[in-house]
Amino acid sequence: MNRPVVVGVDGSPSSLVAAEYAAQEAAGRSRPLLLVHGYLHPLGYGVPVNPYDLGVPAPTDESRRMLDRAAAELRGRWPDVDVEVRQVAGGPAVSLVEESRRAELVVVGSRGLGGFAGLLLGSVSAQVAGHARCPVLVVRPEEQPIPVGGPVVVGVDGSEPGRLAVALAADEAARRGTGLTLAHVAPTGADRPVPDEVVEAGAAAGAESADLLAGAAAEVAAAHPGLAVERRPLRADRPARALIEASGGATLVAVGSRGRGGFAGLLLGSVSQALVQHAHCPVLVAHPRPAGED
Repeated sequence: MNRPVVVGVDGSPSSLVAAEYAAQEAAGRSRPLLLVHGYLHPLGYGVPVNPYDLGVPAPTDESRRMLDRAAAELRGRWPDVDVEVRQVAGGPAVSLVEESRRAELVVVGSRGLGGFAGLLLGSVSAQVAGHARCPVLVVRPEEQPIPVGGPVVVGVDGSEPGRLAVALAADEAARRGTGLTLAHVAPTGADRPVPDEVVEAGAAAGAESADLLAGAAAEVAAAHPGLAVERRPLRADRPARALIEASGGATLVAVGSRGRGGFAGLLLGSVSQALVQHAHCPVLVAHPRPAGED
């Protein structure tokens, strides 16, 4: 199956920036590009209370023109990419999550809201990053410039989603012709009152970081022998904050959808959700494809 790169487009500046990134990804992966516009039902939820009475709403001419304009511009800039458009009678997040079942990658724009406003429950980027069935690339606003030639940074935590993130990050670094930085965040132990325990915990954390980073580096070297890899052990009370800071000099940051906390990846405030909202560069959230959808 030639799975497409899917991008959500609603005509906003952030979605149009995401569409450009999606076209670049489609070209680099030799995949088709699908522009999806999920439009809400007038009642606000995408599904009529009684579909037999109200029927399925039709897309507007204005939204169709918006999609056609975006597709035409992308075809002009990437003539080798097969670009298609689709309008779905549903909310944007739900529509993209559904399309992710058949996608190689889903790309979505971030509104770039700062502070706690960026953590509002229900944002499209957060919902898609939390629930998609394939990897998700969240693109930052255009006003936040991305360092040229910066490395791809990936969080290493030893979990299965984390290992998938490392593999996807290595693929991205190889495709972009840049280096890969493996980052593991160990706790500082600053909340432990007994000095000996702090020292012992610090030594254990350092050894764990070294082992995790060495294991990840070996897996990357097996898949991409010529790729330049940096191992970066970090210490911080909050892994998300350390990775957000590391994203400042990166061209892309990758993270697993869930770390060791099971459903924590779907909770507001998890590492992946925090990066989606506050990273300084695009964020690749790794999702394993469910069995039977390969």
